[in-house]
Amino acid sequence: MTRIEFYVLPGDQPDARLETACKLALKGWRHGLPVFLRCADAQQCRELDELLWTFRADTFLPHNLHAEDPLAPVVIGMNEAATQENGLLINLAGDISPHLPQFQRIIEIIDQQPELLAGGRENFRSYRQRGFDPRRVEL
Repeated sequence: MTRIEFYVLPGDQPDARLETACKLALKGWRHGLPVFLRCADAQQCRELDELLWTFRADTFLPHNLHAEDPLAPVVIGMNEAATQENGLLINLAGDISPHLPQFQRIIEIIDQQPELLAGGRENFRSYRQRGFDPRRVEL
């Protein structure tokens, strides 16, 4: 069964969510998982793409936008289907991905912004209604 975790950040800085997504993508890639970073919109895709180049000066994380290379080890997209099965989905969008069965692990990153907390609670309930057992992880 797919493992689902909600990583809850202590603050409300949007940049912290993106930095956490980069760190988790690096960790997933190093464990041999294909990674799909699901963004809320095209602007967030561009921001995340840029951040992946700079967040660690000593590390290169091979990545690309879905439209440019859907087979990259780390793919940044929105609602596209992942081209590689059994990977890690890092969800930064406000809703649940329509492609859940493609992933062995899903991480939702939530911070203390009221709208993100409310959306996270709704997603948590929705996962449970679909038969999953999501877990909460405090960072």
